[in-house]
Amino acid sequence: MKKKMTMGLIVGNRGFFPDHLAKDGREEMIKVLEEAGIEVVAVGPEDTKYGAIETRGEARKCADLFRSRADDINGVIVSLPNFGDERAVADTMRLSKLDVPVLIQATPDSSSKMTLQFRRDSFCGKMSVCNNLNQYGIPYSLTTLHTVNPDSEQFREDLDRFAAVCRVVNGLDGVRIGAIGARPAAFNTVRYSEKLLEGTGISVETVDLSEIMGRTRKLGDDDLAVKQKLQAIADYVNTGGVPQEALLRMAKLAVVVEHWMEETDVSMSAVQCWTAVEEYYGVVPCTMMSMMSDSLLPSACEVDVCGVIAMYMMQLASETPSALLDWNNNYGEDPDKAVCFHCSNLPKHFFQDVRMDYQEIIAGSMGKENSFGTVVGRVKPGPMTFTRISTDEYSGSICGYVGEGRFTDDPLTTFGGYGVAEIPNLQDLLHFICESGFEHHVAANLSSVAAVVHEAASRYLGWDIYRHN
Repeated sequence: MKKKMTMGLIVGNRGFFPDHLAKDGREEMIKVLEEAGIEVVAVGPEDTKYGAIETRGEARKCADLFRSRADDINGVIVSLPNFGDERAVADTMRLSKLDVPVLIQATPDSSSKMTLQFRRDSFCGKMSVCNNLNQYGIPYSLTTLHTVNPDSEQFREDLDRFAAVCRVVNGLDGVRIGAIGARPAAFNTVRYSEKLLEGTGISVETVDLSEIMGRTRKLGDDDLAVKQKLQAIADYVNTGGVPQEALLRMAKLAVVVEHWMEETDVSMSAVQCWTAVEEYYGVVPCTMMSMMSDSLLPSACEVDVCGVIAMYMMQLASETPSALLDWNNNYGEDPDKAVCFHCSNLPKHFFQDVRMDYQEIIAGSMGKENSFGTVVGRVKPGPMTFTRISTDEYSGSICGYVGEGRFTDDPLTTFGGYGVAEIPNLQDLLHFICESGFEHHVAANLSSVAAVVHEAASRYLGWDIYRHN
């Protein structure tokens, strides 16, 4: 279900420009936003002249309104039907104390209406507003075109992109991640700094894997929640050939983990797998994780906390499930193609065909009977965005990269969850990953949201994010 957005609206005005443009522009913008399903928070004509903002007093009135709705407002749109008063716009944002994304829109002049009565000069005024916001240290976003009509298709696209940026920025504020189990000893690559994440408002809740397994042993086979989860698994994926005992273990594990997540108020999880769950519990946790990711509760393996953050960011942007993959193999001799793979716990959303199976790699050491529960198949062709987030303790920063490509239908026969990804200038990206020391894990989403993720992370969160191409 799409998240309903609430936007604060600041309509700029400047007295020696035509006032009627501010009046009409405000009405037009509110109509456009409401038609887009966005709730608008704005002062009215009874509060300020035409419901626009020009003076310090009007800025204070608007800021007071914004503060009273601070818990609801996801972003702020600054609309300039005429030049607008740049100080009033910046003062409104400062006085409101809102820490949300801001979009600056300026309405274009008509070349046939350049008389004093109709000339807007918002082309120029937008630069002044941006200059003042920059002086005040308030980050902001821009429309694709310098000036754009509110009722145009281009502005609707800008509005969709801005709403996605707001979802990412607000969604990460105060979010909690469940780290289930210890980092596998062989995976130094998924080390991360809890303190750096906490400093940006992201908390990590940990639980020992033995506690999770202990809770599963207290669940009876006839427990109602276990029966319901067994049915949910059967409805989710073809389980033909999988022993009933393994399915029962998966169901109990899922019930316990989901209950723990509700108890601790976490929105996503990073789970220890390799190879404690198989050795001491007798299944892989992949089906449980796949089902959670498919339900927009992203779950990453190998306790890759930063990997699940990247999954969550793209999920917020696209409102569709994400997956965690390995940059795993070259694809023949094509320098712009690679095989992306995991064992796998990919959400069903990713597959063109899917079934439950056993984890062939782990089965070699743990035995097939202890390795059932993977969700395997071919990733369907189409656009994809990839993202990696990491903590850099040496610089004390959060960093990463983001880009776009597509999954292809090139022939490939292998196991696990897999797809052939085509990415322009892939060799440059691979050099960047290796030279920068990034992990081999990468999050993917079947959408085109690289611009959104990059803007949210770099402009509003202050992270050091490289955008490929």
